[in-house]
Amino acid sequence: MFHIDEVMSKEKAVNLSPVVLAFVGDAVYSLFVRERLTFYSDCKTGELNKLAVKEVKATAQAQFFKEIEELLTEEELSIYKRGRNAKKTTRSKSASIAEYNVSTGFEALLGYLYLTGNKERLNYLLNKGIK
Repeated sequence: MFHIDEVMSKEKAVNLSPVVLAFVGDAVYSLFVRERLTFYSDCKTGELNKLAVKEVKATAQAQFFKEIEELLTEEELSIYKRGRNAKKTTRSKSASIAEYNVSTGFEALLGYLYLTGNKERLNYLLNKGIK
């Protein structure tokens, strides 16, 4: 049986495709944004969705990453770079290739931190990036 709180070893996580890490990181970031908006806003769902979409798009993620980049450890930067440089099968319709690559690296980092159970560090970085 699988449990939502299961933790993956760093060795296994680092050997996952960076695009798979980004797949998980995308969901982690989306949930973070949606929860934060729900806690700190009294908007209806339609407006919450519009606000969330603005924050989770590739251009916004690339900007968010710039806010936390200097806080990363060597290990975290390595994971980010693997995601940024990974071959992707899709492209963003509204972001430049550079922004899309940065956002993929950012999502890979979030996926890695989440899967390895480093929730304290994940929360720290996510809250540091909020303006």
